Amino acid sequence: MWSVDPRTGKQRERVADEATAADVDAAVRAAHEALPALADRTVRAAFLRAAAKRLEADGERIVATADAESALGEPRLTGELARTTGQLRAFADEVEEGGYLDVIIDHAAPDLTPPRPDLRRYKLPIGVVAVYAASNFPLAFSVPGGDTASALAAGCPVVVKAHPDHPATSALCGAALRAAAADSGLPEDVVSVVHGFEAGVELVRHPLVSAAGFTGSVKGGRALFDAAAARPRPIPFHGELGSLNPVVITQEAVTERAEQIGEGLGASMTLGTGQFCVKPGLVFVPEGGDGDRMLDKLSDTLRATAPGHLLDDRMREAFLAGVAERSALEQVEAPVVAGAGDDERTVRPGLFTVAAGALGEEHELLLEECFGPVTVVVRYADDAEIDTVLGRVPGSLTATVHLGSAEAAGAEGAASLVERLTALAGRVLVNGWPTGVAVAPAQHHGGPYPATTSTSTSVGATAIERWLRPVAFQDTPAALLPPELRDDNPLGLPRRVDGTRE
Repeated sequence: MWSVDPRTGKQRERVADEATAADVDAAVRAAHEALPALADRTVRAAFLRAAAKRLEADGERIVATADAESALGEPRLTGELARTTGQLRAFADEVEEGGYLDVIIDHAAPDLTPPRPDLRRYKLPIGVVAVYAASNFPLAFSVPGGDTASALAAGCPVVVKAHPDHPATSALCGAALRAAAADSGLPEDVVSVVHGFEAGVELVRHPLVSAAGFTGSVKGGRALFDAAAARPRPIPFHGELGSLNPVVITQEAVTERAEQIGEGLGASMTLGTGQFCVKPGLVFVPEGGDGDRMLDKLSDTLRATAPGHLLDDRMREAFLAGVAERSALEQVEAPVVAGAGDDERTVRPGLFTVAAGALGEEHELLLEECFGPVTVVVRYADDAEIDTVLGRVPGSLTATVHLGSAEAAGAEGAASLVERLTALAGRVLVNGWPTGVAVAPAQHHGGPYPATTSTSTSVGATAIERWLRPVAFQDTPAALLPPELRDDNPLGLPRRVDGTRE
């Protein structure tokens, strides 16, 4: 695998060979053998913190390498590294607290009708997890990212299929994680990194892989999802595939702050050259008047935005082709034309507009994600037109509404609009922008298909739940119970006993 600089298109260095089926088999089997070593929660927490320290210690080199492979900029990647190490430490805290084990004890109740046996339930690690790294986050959604951190926190060894856009960054991060494992007295094979397209296919099919996490395209994710389901023993596949992230801007909102909204939308849709999975890709704006003021400000913001680099040539070609296809649709206008930048390696942002009433079946392409700095503005005349178009919008990671002050205070109609958007997405925003996903216990980064293939989140404390399976013990003698389920609670875990939380 060659590391390539997207700014120049030139090869930087040869990093690794593409893994063969035998290489993948060896990595998965070594990970499976390392599973028992992760059983101790204290050791796991120490490992996660050691991983954060190792990444920080080599942070300057990691950030420089990631920038050279992604063109995302060192300031952005420095923040992403901090987010990545913060995730690791947050999961270490989660492991130590132990609430994720979801311990429930219901003592025997022979007097109930029907009688209840003694039941004790908690969660165990599911086994070896395959992680498929994302292109657009070479740290936070890659080798040391949230899927890896949450799986390790659950007690699951991980084999990561590195993304071809940043193999050198992946190698550095993989080495840091393996060194942290050794620092903590764990086998280094609790984390392995493999490279190559075929390695990804072999990984999801391996009989010792028990679950998979993916961040990427609908096409690639769906192929792996189908492969996971077609196995003799199907496995959970937690995929984040694609998202349109609709935004509804009400008449009252543009009347109050048209310029502010236009500028904010321009900044959000071009952040990271439009390569965020939560980029607002479909925006509803009122026809005429204040809506025009908002669009004028958005257009000015986009024209003032410098051309930028996409992650690789393939993505640039797909962006240019996607823009050209959308431009050719009837009744679609382009107030700011997106396309090639000032040189053969950059792209410039733009937007399309179309009347809601003119949005026919032939415009289905406008309701699909276009990865890069472009968005589609739907001009609507009334709420009925918003509802009609929203009925065609696929599931998304986010949905946003910008309201006027009276609407935000509870004016009639605002609540029903929020409710309508809630059906489409896993995170609903009011008077904000979806780019920027806070790592917090209450966060949910997922949504109805095709945003994700499951109902889980890949960000926040509950991301750990993807890699656990519940087990209940019935009428099991105390001497045979795991310590997590004993009455004296030797591990001091939070739990629910006979309906009471303690």
